[in-house]
Amino acid sequence: MTAKSFRSLTYCINYKLSPSDLVSNWEIYYLNRQLNGLKLENAHMDGFLSYLQNEMKQKIIKEDAHLHVYSSDDLEMLLGDDHDTTAGILNTPNSQYEKPHVDTYNSVSTPKTKENLLSSKDATDISSRITPFGQRISKFTSQFVFNSESVENRLSGQDLNDMEDDIIRRVQTTERCNLQVHHLQPQSGCRFMYDRTEDRFNYLDNRIRKHANAFTSYGLYGEPSDATLASQKNTFAVGMVCCDGEGHLNEKSILMQGSTELSGGRRVRLDLQKLAHFSLFPGQVIGVEGHNPSGHCLIATKVIDYLPSSLDVDLPPAKKLAMDQDYQPTSSNDSRVLSVLIAAGPFTTTDNLLFEPLKELLAYASRRQPQLVILMGPFVDSDHPEIKKGTVDRVFDDIFHVEILRKLYDYTKYMGPSARVILLPSIRDAHHDFVFPQPAFDIRQPDDISQQIACLPNPGLFSANEISFGCCTIDILKQLSGEEISRTSADTMSGDRMGRLATHILGQRSYYPLYPPSLGVPLDLSLAPEALDIPLIPDILILPSDLAPLVKVLSHKENNAEATKCMCVNPGRLAKGIGGGTFVELHYNSEPEKSNASIIRI
Repeated sequence: MTAKSFRSLTYCINYKLSPSDLVSNWEIYYLNRQLNGLKLENAHMDGFLSYLQNEMKQKIIKEDAHLHVYSSDDLEMLLGDDHDTTAGILNTPNSQYEKPHVDTYNSVSTPKTKENLLSSKDATDISSRITPFGQRISKFTSQFVFNSESVENRLSGQDLNDMEDDIIRRVQTTERCNLQVHHLQPQSGCRFMYDRTEDRFNYLDNRIRKHANAFTSYGLYGEPSDATLASQKNTFAVGMVCCDGEGHLNEKSILMQGSTELSGGRRVRLDLQKLAHFSLFPGQVIGVEGHNPSGHCLIATKVIDYLPSSLDVDLPPAKKLAMDQDYQPTSSNDSRVLSVLIAAGPFTTTDNLLFEPLKELLAYASRRQPQLVILMGPFVDSDHPEIKKGTVDRVFDDIFHVEILRKLYDYTKYMGPSARVILLPSIRDAHHDFVFPQPAFDIRQPDDISQQIACLPNPGLFSANEISFGCCTIDILKQLSGEEISRTSADTMSGDRMGRLATHILGQRSYYPLYPPSLGVPLDLSLAPEALDIPLIPDILILPSDLAPLVKVLSHKENNAEATKCMCVNPGRLAKGIGGGTFVELHYNSEPEKSNASIIRI
């Protein structure tokens, strides 16, 4: 109810008027205006009510001389000082949505209370701009908790209620994490779109050769041979899975391409009828045990779809030493403790470019104070309706600097030197290079926070507190799910498909093992093919995807060797349509079994 409506209702109550009487008095008003020659065409409702009140007051006094008439001052005195029209405005249904919609992050960067209440005009303007995201009721709800028995730092009910406060109170400063970036390929400003067919062929052949050398060094499968030669004896061959046509892979269309060193790059059909279980996709490099009686079809009896641990057998000693220094921890597990927030774009809803989810994420981070915040693109999403239609009146770079970087600068300045932020681009970023592998953002940071925000290429590899992270913003999980074919045995659990897809990334030691690439992926193998390799299995592998959010420990035991464990995280999308999405809050403690993580819906 507006202030004018409140006064109108008060007037009707005082003078025992119905709404129809009030409407009819508009005629009295216009009649008196014409008779008296008053020019009140532009008068406000306040002036009309005052005029009408005096006219009706005189009329009632004449009719009943003993009737006492209360003035507006008398009414305020009887009701008390607390009866304020502004308070009535803020208690309306519209204002109930306005309070959660208060720019929480602005209170983070400038933690000051608002001294003045909103006027009726301002309240009306704000209510007309309330978005569906701002009207949501549930905020920061936990959708899934990994290793819940070890959770010690989850949000309590009181914490969730405090998130509605206008002021984000600061807590004790956390310890700054030790951040090291291991790979910066390709470089910013590099030239791309120069790859040739020869570059692609050499890349694929090098992958097959690398796997063959690793299998040979492992010493359990024998020397790889040419799979295209006819033989009645069991042989061991290494090659890449291919499809014999343009469609999707199926059991009848599977081919295996050998290396140029062993088979001259020729292909042979692969028969999988004797296998109880398998999981294959185009571009996957596998080892196959079987025989080829006719020379045209390799009948497989065993498929090895992972790369043995001895990946760096053909690297020079200096390279080995450098890798060992970069990737292996140098101190005890006591230092391998880290709190981190992980979120992937889009960071704004599809109905506007206000970036409300990002604001609330940073407000949440200011309360929880993680040591590290990992933000993965897209930041300026090329699939956003306004960008696709071309209705945006700003340059994409300006949107990125104003809506993203400026908020991150304010966040790091407010949180102090202990806050660290990592940014990874996406091929959907409208303001960045459309190529994969993708160079890092080239931004100029203020001198006082230049060491707090780090920009990584896509894919990227870094370590924080000696905990290694591997990240890639290409939706490889979704693309693999559309290309993979599998068979599971009766005694094997087949429900963990997401875990199986993520295991392919580690088993192939590649952030993008799929070939040919999915439609829309600008794969350039001449740019920096080594950037796609995963030298050693990271502690945490982050793979944002449109599929269901995921926090899962992947482990693979190679014969009698100790199982290598990796925590795979799909944080989901921070914004989905016109509503909020999910992000992950992770507390890593030396190893996955002692760590905990929560998938939180914003």
